[in-house]
Amino acid sequence: MKRPVLVLLALIGLAACRDYPLADHLKNQDGLLPADQFASYGREQAIAVAIGREFGRPYNSGLGAPARVAIAYARQFPEIANIQADSLGHRLTVQFNSGWRVGIVPIDDGKRGADTRIPS
Repeated sequence: MKRPVLVLLALIGLAACRDYPLADHLKNQDGLLPADQFASYGREQAIAVAIGREFGRPYNSGLGAPARVAIAYARQFPEIANIQADSLGHRLTVQFNSGWRVGIVPIDDGKRGADTRIPS
C-alpha cells in the first residue's frame, strides 16, 4: 500500500514541474544598455557586442548551431584568450587576453557582428 502512494506522489510532483524557456528571457534586452552604446566603451566591449550579435542570429541547423557559429566568429579576434559555451548553449563565456571575462547572451537587434563598429 505504501509503494503505490509514493509512486503517485512522485508522478504528481513530476507533473507539477513545467518547462522553463530560458532562451527567451536571455534574448530579451529590455532594461539593458543599448548594444551600440555598450560597444562604444572600448574595443573589448565592441568585440563582445559583435559576438553577441552573431550569437543572436537565427540558424536552422539545430540547438547548438548559434553557439558554434558565434565561437567560430570569435576566433578571428586575437584579443580572445578563451571562449566556452554553457552546456545548453544559451550563453558564452569569453576571456580576453587582458584578463577581462564576460558572459555573452544572444543580441537579437537585427544586426550582424560585422555591423558593429570595432575601434582599433
